[in-house]
Amino acid sequence: MEITITNPGGKTVLSINGRIDTATATELEHAINKEIGLGNRQILLDFSRVSYISSSGLRVLLATAKKLKNPGDKFGICSLSPEVLKILRLAGFTSIFSIYPSEGEALAGW
Repeated sequence: MEITITNPGGKTVLSINGRIDTATATELEHAINKEIGLGNRQILLDFSRVSYISSSGLRVLLATAKKLKNPGDKFGICSLSPEVLKILRLAGFTSIFSIYPSEGEALAGW
């Protein structure tokens, strides 16, 4: 898994490439926590190149959502493949997270 971090307009976008599973979930969690530690509290995960997410990855998403609950905080996921969206639906997470069709649409609403 590769993670690219950009900061368009003061927001933080983590673009993830690869699978989010037991072997890689910790790496994603560390990257997100580092950004939160730097004071970046508007975080968007770009899943356009994520082919799979396991329960370990879902745990990271849930932990992030719990950390970003203060006024002014934002947390969202964009550009999900049909397969990953299906996993989030089956887990009941589509009602927990803000999910956007694209990065541009997500950031425009923030």
